Amino acid sequence: MSHFFAMGGYAAYVWPAYAVFFIVLLADTLAAQWRRRRELAELRRRMNRQTQRQERTARSSGAPPR
Repeated sequence: MSHFFAMGGYAAYVWPAYAVFFIVLLADTLAAQWRRRRELAELRRRMNRQTQRQERTARSSGAPPR
């Protein structure tokens, strides 16, 4: 088993490469989740502003609200 972890003398190159790979994979996954949350929050804000604008327009024009 120790021979496997030594990687035939190349462990100093192989294990850091694995570590960098998994760190990048994790960062990419987390960035996508954060971006999705941020975009959904922005979309909710836009929808709320649009709804408020429509309600103000309906009230000022005298039309019954929907």
